[in-house]
This record gives sequence, structure tokens and C-alpha cells, in this order.
Amino acid sequence: MTFTRAAVTLLALTSCCAALKVIDMSYNLNAKSIAWPIFPPFSFTILNRGITKQGFWFEINQFETPEHKGTHLDSPCHFNEYGWRVHQIPPSNLVGPAVVIDIRGKVSDDHDYLFSINDVKEWEANHGRLPDNCIIMMNSGWSRRYPDARKVFNSNDTRDPAGFHFPGIDPDLVVWLASYRDVIAMAVDTPSVDRGQAPNFPTHQMLGRYSILGVENVRNMGRLPPTGATVVLGVIKLQDGSGGPVRVLALIDESCECAKKLTKIAEASPQRTIGRRPPPPMYGASPSYGYFPWRQSNK
Repeated sequence: MTFTRAAVTLLALTSCCAALKVIDMSYNLNAKSIAWPIFPPFSFTILNRGITKQGFWFEINQFETPEHKGTHLDSPCHFNEYGWRVHQIPPSNLVGPAVVIDIRGKVSDDHDYLFSINDVKEWEANHGRLPDNCIIMMNSGWSRRYPDARKVFNSNDTRDPAGFHFPGIDPDLVVWLASYRDVIAMAVDTPSVDRGQAPNFPTHQMLGRYSILGVENVRNMGRLPPTGATVVLGVIKLQDGSGGPVRVLALIDESCECAKKLTKIAEASPQRTIGRRPPPPMYGASPSYGYFPWRQSNK
């Protein structure tokens, strides 16, 4: 049996480490959860909650929610007609080493800040090259504004996106990462991977184009080290979904020697098949399939 790097790392963290720390990075999903204003509301109905005639407790509920509400994952098809739907995402693309990049100081002076190539290069100057199959987490400090929608969208009118002001990911960064690094997902602590002032959602389009998952409304990024954690994206496996609620879990163990040894084994083990589609033409053409022929390792 051959383990992928992500699988071996997860095995290392869970098999024999009593000191494993698990950090919940998702918000509770309810009617007050943050969502883009065009989406329908969340509803939760108690169908039964009480003692049955037979004398035992029985509880069952029904809920209805848009896919992209609260802490959620964007599947590539969200902005790419040829992209994976949720049930098509390979499991190996839902687990990876966390790369936490702190941009709080830059955001404090510019609420429309774009998380950029330079931010990633600064992180690499301090921590080394991005690990393969990683999940990049943009820590802007925006989570302190939750759950107040006016503070999250940074606008008094939470129904009008034209007035939204919050940081997001530079679409040029997505293209650079797809060309020169191996990133499986990008997570933000804001309501969108695009900044508030991005009416055409260019970052969403680029993430979908390069089959990189997006995760929005993530919390507790400040509790993770810059490197060393493993993140699990527990998205609901919704048939034909364009995204869905996700339980984001970070696994950290700094003391377990077996985890360190198995991680070294993982680093030397064969890579998983990238399994992504190369970017099709943006409009109208049929897709082709294969790997990124232009991916370079020396940049």
C-alpha cells in the first residue's frame, strides 16, 4: 500500500498521539451566519424533540441553507463550468499542511488590502518554501468582527455589496501559486476570497480555473502556528453541489516524536496524483485534461 503525503501526515497525527490538539475553525451554522446578500435565508425546523409514546427520547430536525453560508467551501464549479462539483473533489484535496500567513498589520491600514505574491514570498523567506499540497490560510484578523454583519462587511448597508470593504486574495497570487507551487486550498477569515471591492469576483474565477478550493468565514487562525498544523476540510459530500458547509479542523502536536518521524517518511513518499484539470479557455471552448505542463519547481 502506498500512502500519499497528506494521508501519512494525518496517520502520524492521529494514530498514537495522546497530546493531539484539535482546533475548531468553523462558526456555528444558523440563521445569523454570514452570507452574501443575494442568497436565500437559513431555516431550521424541529420535527420532533421529546419523549415518545414508547418512553424513549427521539429528536430529529430539518434545515434548509444555501451552500455558501457561514464557514463553507467553494468547489471549483462555483465559478468554472468545467470544475469539480463537491462530490467530485478528491479526498486527498481535503487534507493538507496549513500555511498561516499573517497580514493583520497590513490590513489595519488598508481594509481593501489584497493578499499578494509578496506576502507569500515574505512567509517563505522566514519559513522555507511552501510545502506541497498545502492549504494557505490568510489571517487578516477579520474574525474579531464576527458575528456582526455590519462589521464583517464593513458597511452599514449589508444588502448592497457596492459598499463592502474587506481584504481578499489577489487573483494574480492564485495564478502564480498554480504555476509555481502546489496548493490545494486557500482559506480566508473574511466573507469572500475576493475583497469587498471586487464586483466581478476575479479571485473566485481564478480559483475555479485552477481547481483550487476556496474556504470562507474561517475562525481561530491566530491559534495556529505559521507552519506545522494539518488541516482537514470536512465538507458535506453534496451530490452536484457547488460548495457547502464545512467543519474545518486543525490538528497540532508539537511533542509526538512518532508524528515527526512519520512526517519525514511522508516527505519522502510519492506524491499523490495532482488530478487537476488544466485551465480551459474562460469562455465557450471545450476543456482538455491533464496536468499543468508549465508548473516549474525552480521559481
